[in-house]
Amino acid sequence: MKKNQLAGLAAIGDLSALLKEPNTSAPLEISLDIVDEDPSQPRSNDNPGFSKDSLEEMAASIRERGVKTPISVRAGADGRYLINHGARRVRASKIAGKATIPAFIDDDYSDADRVIENIQRESLTAREIADFIGREISRGLKKGEIARRIGKSPAYVTQHLTLLNLPEPIAKAFIAGRTNDVTVLNELNTAYKSNPTEVEEMLADEDQEISRGTVKALRDFIANETSDNRVVVNEPTINNENGNQTAKDPDQPKTTSKKADPEKIKRPIIQVEHDGRIAHLLLNRRPPTEGGAYFKYVDDGHEFGADFSTVRLIALIGD
Repeated sequence: MKKNQLAGLAAIGDLSALLKEPNTSAPLEISLDIVDEDPSQPRSNDNPGFSKDSLEEMAASIRERGVKTPISVRAGADGRYLINHGARRVRASKIAGKATIPAFIDDDYSDADRVIENIQRESLTAREIADFIGREISRGLKKGEIARRIGKSPAYVTQHLTLLNLPEPIAKAFIAGRTNDVTVLNELNTAYKSNPTEVEEMLADEDQEISRGTVKALRDFIANETSDNRVVVNEPTINNENGNQTAKDPDQPKTTSKKADPEKIKRPIIQVEHDGRIAHLLLNRRPPTEGGAYFKYVDDGHEFGADFSTVRLIALIGD
């Protein structure tokens, strides 16, 4: 056993009684040198709570007031401890230059307990929850059992599980942090299955906000576009033995084609003039004020908010 491990054990004394009733007495002061983070910790290093600024802020508080809420640990190998919860406090304490940290020992702690706690504190990202659910599925657990263990509905589990198999364009937007809203991602996924081109075009614009409102607008647009197209069913024909054309065998599949309405504009764009420059009205951004809107200059792409009284309508254009 290493010297620092012995020192840590000596500092906390006999643990036998504490292990029987881990949380009924005052917390122990455990050496940070013998505290390890659990490799299966659900929060990844890119979690916002682990950012440099977030940890520095917590470290400043710890320097001033110490760690007010003890962490929870369980016994590990060679006299060391694994963190049940409190990884941020451990990292921040090290930044603050602390040698020990207050802790309760709780050996009856599972991955599900850790996830439940983080979900309740809303400190897990959607991807981290999805990764946990994926691991549980790979262990053979059913979605209903996972839902019961973490105190959520089966629909909640299904929605997060979907995030592990997103189409590439949606996955890129998700990984880039453009949206972490599980409902939005599932709505995009549904739209992509039937209209991948429209979804890819929306996501290709990195300045495009991805929210429930914009995704709903996209799905409404797709629905309207579909309903505006008239479906023409062509009855295939074949030549009979006399050389005349007759209807094809009814058991054979029919072919269909869509005919777009030439009177409809696929993607309407409202063009205006502002300060002598041409701009487009941005329909997917919430107006900055009542009676105003956001616009985008055509020449340099600069976006700005303005009152409608300051712009002049020029044209309605589109595909």
